[in-house]
Amino acid sequence: MSKKIQSHRDLHVFETAFNAAMEIFEASRKFPKEERYSLTDQIRRSSRSVCTNLAEAWRKRRYVAAFVAKLSDSEGEAAETQVWLEFAVKCKYLNRDAAVKLYKSYDETLRMLVSMINNPDSWTISKN
Repeated sequence: MSKKIQSHRDLHVFETAFNAAMEIFEASRKFPKEERYSLTDQIRRSSRSVCTNLAEAWRKRRYVAAFVAKLSDSEGEAAETQVWLEFAVKCKYLNRDAAVKLYKSYDETLRMLVSMINNPDSWTISKN
């Protein structure tokens, strides 16, 4: 039996994205200092933005267009995070195995986001 979703925190997609963002935060603590204002800040920002946009989408679910727009923003941030992960591996700041695990988390996040975008009526609040 699945539990009732009462907030964005109850969404599996939010939990997946949040956990990945926290793993990225921990891994990025070891990035070189010269990356502080570029790769480190950007990967942390985009990974956290997936979650914040999801929270905003959840609060805007009275309006399908607003809900989908925020989910789309979250989708874009998830894809951006995957690119930053690729840079982190190429620059040898992140172990390939760790990056693959995180990349797959974002693949799962993207899959769930696209499903929500394609089926907004399952998530939005009806006016009836």
